[in-house]
Parts: sequence; C-alpha cells; structure tokens
Amino acid sequence: MGALTDSRKRLSADYRLPTPSFPPPSPPPPSKRAKFAPSSSLDPSTSATPPPNPSPQIIHDAAAAAAATASTSSAPGPSSSSIDSSSSPFPNRRRLPPPPPLQRPIHGPQRVLRAFRFGGPARTQAGGTSWFSQSSPPTPPPQSLGLEQYVELVNSVSHPAPPTPTDAARKAEALPLELVAIEEDGDEKKHQDDDDEVVRGSVFVRRVPLYKELYQASSRKRDAKLKSLEFEVRLAEEGRLGLERLAEVLPRITPKKEEVPEPFVPLTDEDEEIVRAALHGRNSREKLAVHEPSNIVITREILQCLNNQEWLNDEVINLYLDLLKERELRQPSKFLKCHFFNTFFYKKLIAGGYDYKAVRRWTTKRKLGYSLIECDKIFVPIHKEVHWCLAVINIRDKKFQYLDSLGSMDMKVLRVLARYFVDEVKDKSGQQIDALSWKQEGVKNLPLQENGWDCGMFMLKYIDFYSRDMDLIFGQKHMRYFRRRTAKEILNLQAE
Repeated sequence: MGALTDSRKRLSADYRLPTPSFPPPSPPPPSKRAKFAPSSSLDPSTSATPPPNPSPQIIHDAAAAAAATASTSSAPGPSSSSIDSSSSPFPNRRRLPPPPPLQRPIHGPQRVLRAFRFGGPARTQAGGTSWFSQSSPPTPPPQSLGLEQYVELVNSVSHPAPPTPTDAARKAEALPLELVAIEEDGDEKKHQDDDDEVVRGSVFVRRVPLYKELYQASSRKRDAKLKSLEFEVRLAEEGRLGLERLAEVLPRITPKKEEVPEPFVPLTDEDEEIVRAALHGRNSREKLAVHEPSNIVITREILQCLNNQEWLNDEVINLYLDLLKERELRQPSKFLKCHFFNTFFYKKLIAGGYDYKAVRRWTTKRKLGYSLIECDKIFVPIHKEVHWCLAVINIRDKKFQYLDSLGSMDMKVLRVLARYFVDEVKDKSGQQIDALSWKQEGVKNLPLQENGWDCGMFMLKYIDFYSRDMDLIFGQKHMRYFRRRTAKEILNLQAE
C-alpha cells in the first residue's frame, strides 16, 4: 500500500475513530462481480472469525494511542461520550504505548466497498466529518448483519439475478415467424420477421435451427422455379388444347383442297433445269437417251421436237409408247392391260390396200408374251401426212373408236381395223369372232387442239389417259406442260 503519511499515521493512532457505517446491502448490478469475499460480520464482538491482521505500523500507532486513554470500553467501538477531540495528544516524538485491551478492525485509509454497496461517496474523519467537506451530517451507527441478510448477500454475489429483458428483445419475441404459403392461383404470401436471432445477454439464441433455415431458403428458391415451370406447363397445355380445337374446326371453315391428279403433278425445279438444258443445248447430235429394248436412240436434235410450236416425230412417239407399256408391266393393278402399236403399223397394214400377212408376225405370243385378245384396249397411231390421229380397238366395251384433235372422223380406218382384228384372233387362237358387228364411233366431247402443231401431243395424251382408264380432262392449256413432262420421262426412260 506504500508508506503512510503523517496525517495517516495520526489518524491511525487516534483510537477514537468511529466505526465506519455501512448502509443496508442491495443486490449488485449484473455487470459487477465481487472483488473479494465479504466477511461474515462487521462486529468483532459477534463475529466468530478474527478480524484481518493489520499491518505492524498500524498496530504500533494504535498501541501508542491506546496508552494515552484513561478508560476503555467493552463495545466494539468507542461511544460518542468518551470521545474528546481536545484530549488527543499529538506528541512530537513517537512513543510506544501499551497494547489496547481489545483488538479493533483498524486499517489504513478507508476504501469504499462498492462491490457490496458499502461506504459513502467520500472518506470520513474520526469525528464523522468528510475529509473533503467543511461539515457533513454524522453517520448512523453501524448495524450488524443477521443470518438472513448474510444469506441474501452471499446469494446475490454467487448467483446474480437474470437481467431484465430489453424492449428490443420483447419486440423480437413478439414478432411472428416467417410463413410462406402458395395458394391455388400461384400467388405467394409472406409474413416476414425482422430477425431470426434474439440477443439475450451475450448469448445468441437461434429461434429456427440452422438446417431448417437453410432448407426454407432453398425451398423458397425451388418454389419460385416450380411456380415458373407450372405456369409454362399450364400455358403449353392450354396451347395444345387450343390447337386440338382448331384442328377440329379448321376443316369445317376451310375448303377442301383437291389433290392434284397424277398426270398433272408439276415438275420440280431440278427437272425443269434438266429439260431446259436438254432442249436448248448446242450439240444437236449428242445422245441424250438410248432405249435398248426398242433400240431407239434419242439425240438432242430428235428431242427438240418437244419444244413449243414443233411437230412430234416418230422416234419420240414410238419411244413414249414403249415407256407406257413398261409402266403397265411395273404396276399392272393400276393401269389397263393394253397393247401399243408403233407409228409404222397402220402404214404397213394398208401399204398394198389391206395386207394382213405384212404384219402377221408383229404380234406373235413368243414376241409379246400375250395375245391381243387378252387385252382391254389396243392403240393404233394414225399418221395422215401432216396430222396425227388415234384409233382404239376397245375389246372390253366391244367397239372401235376414232379420236381426232381437230374433231374429224374417218370410218375407213375403223373398218380396216375391224377386219384386221378378226384375222388376228383367228390366226393366233383359232377363234371366230364377229368384230365387224361392233360399234364404230368417233369419240365426242374430245379436248381439241387450238393451234397447228400440238396434234401429236394430243394423240399421246389420249393414249396416256385411256390407259389409266381416266376421262380426257385436259385441254390446250396443258400442252406446254405435257411437252416438258414427256421430255423428262424420255430422258429418264420411265413414264410416270
């Protein structure tokens, strides 16, 4: 504690110092802790344990002061009547008085025991006055602590009362938990609280466990994505239902689009380019197609008869008729069974008037693979110097037909063909038929040509449509298309 000053020595030597007064104890604040254990009693007469031993210097000064006194008191401290401030000697030199009859809890300068709320704001003198004030009221006499007060004091130091919750903590406890709910319309309602953690003293208490908090945060993100996906699915489902309804209603409000008949299927751009290059090339002798069964070679010069405003030649007509027969053999169920004579047959038959023997070997079964009596129709091209016509032996309907794109009629051709068919059946099968009694007619309502160069193309299309067992539903407006289509089929060596 350091060396004692003279004033402190004088204060220690004065045995008339009053006993410090102690106010009643009160519970310490929670932030304070006791710096030392309190004594069981502040009264030496009632205390079971001896008071703390003072320092030797204090004991010596106290003994010197006690030797000068004439009377002693049995109380723990001197009374106010026995204290006379004028009788306190202050010798110039130190004397060793006899020891006092009773030990007193005399110690150094009084300290304020703030841990137990003991003591006042200022130290007091021996007379009960403050060291720092001129005059102060006297302190009340000391009061001894009973058992109950002592137990209360010990409990207050060892087990401090829990702190009073602050207003912020009360508000945090009163706040509701966060609730997330998704209604049927997909709207999200949130009741949020400001803090998920409540501060109590220096300990953080988590109202929601960490794993639940993480799960809720993840679920909120997942729910947002699910809500977006649900909206997209619902939109796609409504769109699908709308398309299904449209598919049911559309046929009712949209006129049916007629399918293009097979003879009128348009050419592709690639086919158009191939035909253009074949018809307008420079080398007129270039071989563009070679048909080995008929031994017909098509050069560019021969094929150019299919250009607009050109007459068809025998090579193009004969090759196209062979291609029609090959088409029938590829698809017998789709086409009628027909026989196609070439452009030289009728000339050979009437070269010397009427000569069956000239064409007798043209139709052997070994050569054709069938007999003419087995066919449905037989087509005979008729060439009249500068005009092409067609004669048909219609075995299925038992009649002879004549087709002229100019609308004319030639009964002589039909009588010659009737005579030929009787001789042919008799020669090949030995049967006798009365073909001369069949009907001979010119086909009415024919599509007619409107120029002077499309007669050959009309004749080929008569044969094409009849072999399909179709009505003649074409006209002059289709001739340009038919020319390009025929050129493509010849270049491909395949009729369609």
